[in-house]
Amino acid sequence: MLQLALALFLLPAPKVDSIVIAPGATLQKLGGGFEFTEGPANDAEGNVYFTDQPNNRIMKWNIDGKVEEWMKPCGRANGMAFDKKGNLIACADEKNELWSISPDKKVTVLIKDNKGKLMNGPNDVWIRPDGGMYITDPLYVRFYWKRSSEMQQSGQHVYFLSPDRKVLTQVTNDLKTPNGIIGTPEGRFLYVADLGLNTTFRYRIQKDGTLTDKRFFCSLGSDGMTLDEKGNVYLSGNGVTVYDRTGNKIEHIDVPEGWVGHVAFGGKDHHLLFITATKGIYGMQMQVRGAY
Repeated sequence: MLQLALALFLLPAPKVDSIVIAPGATLQKLGGGFEFTEGPANDAEGNVYFTDQPNNRIMKWNIDGKVEEWMKPCGRANGMAFDKKGNLIACADEKNELWSISPDKKVTVLIKDNKGKLMNGPNDVWIRPDGGMYITDPLYVRFYWKRSSEMQQSGQHVYFLSPDRKVLTQVTNDLKTPNGIIGTPEGRFLYVADLGLNTTFRYRIQKDGTLTDKRFFCSLGSDGMTLDEKGNVYLSGNGVTVYDRTGNKIEHIDVPEGWVGHVAFGGKDHHLLFITATKGIYGMQMQVRGAY
């Protein structure tokens, strides 16, 4: 009996099927040869736009699998999101601005400063249902800046741009390095990842754009974030780590390059998890749809 017990103890634990990854799915490389990929954003058809920031260009992955250059130069775009009118909202890091890029590639500068002082460098953006925007503004000194590397703002904060795009308001004051950001589709909650604290927080969104009820979500920061239809939160960094809505870790996806800059859902049915990982882009078929 003792020998049988030892044998059972030494047997490998049975593999538990993922509750988010599609059965049998494996990581697929969708493209390569980039310098540093970032900021994926899917359009209404499921095509995904992403940035190759050091090369100052926005790329487009089509639902048929083709990858093409969409816009160059692009203001050193970083995090991006589509608004309801089909404009691509881009954190344009070259001059620390926020851009709106129309389908015909006309650029409108939405934010060029805050009270006459340069932003640190808008990094990621989420658009709530009424069109108001939340923007993270960490300070990462860039080699291509023609400005001083000194911080002109009071710190590294999250800002809210009103739906009419006329008023910019600072809505956090106690974060170290806010980076990834995503909100729930109905506009109730906002997740903000602080890379400096290696922590992600959840806030309750108020109608005027302010944030209340700050709560710890998980002990992991994130370069970029997304949500699926079940409310699971996908954090990027050393691979992709997935947490359920209560903050419990439920999945991890490794990529060959190690570091993942950002994630988004795309594809015809929005079941493709699109992963930007430094020099490559990857896809993983999921059994859940993206929230966006």
